[in-house]
Amino acid sequence: METNHHSPQRRLIELRMEHSDLDALIDRAHEDAPTDELMMRRLKKRRLALRDEIARLQGALQPDEPA
Repeated sequence: METNHHSPQRRLIELRMEHSDLDALIDRAHEDAPTDELMMRRLKKRRLALRDEIARLQGALQPDEPA
């Protein structure tokens, strides 16, 4: 069976991996002092955008429950 490398499921996995990587990076940056506040804001904003995209894709992939 041929794998679609651009499938929504694949994209969801990639987004989750990137979100996890950002979590780890943010945690490490908090441990190291001093931190660049602008960089931290950008990383957190990107992490939030990833979380929103993950939620959107999950909603699109999960069928609505019947009424």
